[in-house]
Amino acid sequence: IKPTGSRETRRGHNSTRPPPQDWRTVEERKIDDWLPVTASRNGKWWYSAFHNVTAMVGAGLLTLPYAMSELGWGPGVAVMTLSWIMTLYTLWQMVEMHEMVPGKRFDRYHELGQYAFGETLGLWIVVPQQLVVEISLDIVYMITGGKSLKKFHDLVCDGRCKDIKLSYFIMIFASAQFVISQLPNFDSIATISLAAALMSICYSTIAWGASVDKGKADGVDYSLRASTTSGMVFDFLGGLGQMAFSFSGHNVVLEIQASIPSTADTPSKKPMWKGVIVAYTIVLLCYFPVAFVGYWAFGNSVDDNILITLNTPKWLIAAANMMVVVHVIGSYQVYAMPVFDMMEMVLVRKMRFSPGWKLRLVSRSLFVAFTMFVGITFPFFGGLIGFFGGLAFAPTTYFLPCIIWLTVYKPRVFSLSWCTNWFCIVGGVLLMVLGPIGGLRQIIMEAKIYQFYS
Repeated sequence: IKPTGSRETRRGHNSTRPPPQDWRTVEERKIDDWLPVTASRNGKWWYSAFHNVTAMVGAGLLTLPYAMSELGWGPGVAVMTLSWIMTLYTLWQMVEMHEMVPGKRFDRYHELGQYAFGETLGLWIVVPQQLVVEISLDIVYMITGGKSLKKFHDLVCDGRCKDIKLSYFIMIFASAQFVISQLPNFDSIATISLAAALMSICYSTIAWGASVDKGKADGVDYSLRASTTSGMVFDFLGGLGQMAFSFSGHNVVLEIQASIPSTADTPSKKPMWKGVIVAYTIVLLCYFPVAFVGYWAFGNSVDDNILITLNTPKWLIAAANMMVVVHVIGSYQVYAMPVFDMMEMVLVRKMRFSPGWKLRLVSRSLFVAFTMFVGITFPFFGGLIGFFGGLAFAPTTYFLPCIIWLTVYKPRVFSLSWCTNWFCIVGGVLLMVLGPIGGLRQIIMEAKIYQFYS
């Protein structure tokens, strides 16, 4: 019997029925034990912490000073603060909803969407957006890895070496991904993810620490980058998209939580939330100093990657760029794993391919090759971040969890929960509509002077 009244209720939350019986066939169980997301449930709370740090503190961090230069001090600080609060709230919602039905775990984002909106509609609402987020992130990480390798090479050589095209550095970065992508599941990339999380803390500290050491640039200018009204508007919109891009961990949070064991006494949400709190504290300590100190030091002359702007001390900036490479190697895998899961699920369940290492070798290698090709062809770092940040990251991070929450829990109209969710929905929709405009304009502007495969 469902409880009555105006309080939020969970479907089946107060039911005393035992968990539903597992009706899967032996073959279906074998497939679930083989698929990346459901293969292992041995994760610890600290797995949640560094997987989430690796997922969030990435390429978007490096562009935050640039986004500040497009927004200005007031709007920039406000958008950063609101984004941190809103996304922590929506992440809490997803952690709570992972096991809101007794005896069932929503191991994938689209499974939660199907529960809320129906089998077909939920699939079409969630999967396209999630795929755009994860694939676009991996493309951006290809570019980031290649640019950081090139920056390292140029700093170490100091003009003594032959100039090498960015395309080749992206290929070098991709070669590591071809190998690491064969690791089967989240647990198997735990060590890589831990190393990536540590590197993100280190290079973000170097980014703002070196900016403090350098001090304000001569003639630093805090006016907006553009000089025309239209340029200011488009830059502002691009800055919103870049901010949205920086808070993207929601797209893999259910898949990360799926790797954590769950019992009646200790549901998975307890260790998961503990890890999330640690991760968001680290995000706070990384994002805000980099964004504000980087903008303070360079003003509107900062590049779309703060480490590109910094040139001294050379050994430290070279080390920071290699830390970025290590980090995006891990971040690439964290976002690729759900994509691998979807690909392999379709290949095995729908197309009846036999699960095994050969299938993984071909399918995952093709995915890595695709992201490498797109990254080499369109290496527009800042523009891509702004475009994808608004188009796909805003829905899956800022407001889709709120829509699912309202659909499932049905809070009383004008209650605190109802108002909070609608505030996030309105803000997220504005980001989704406005953010891609500025990013697309920046891509078009950069494409005018870009030579393919240069």
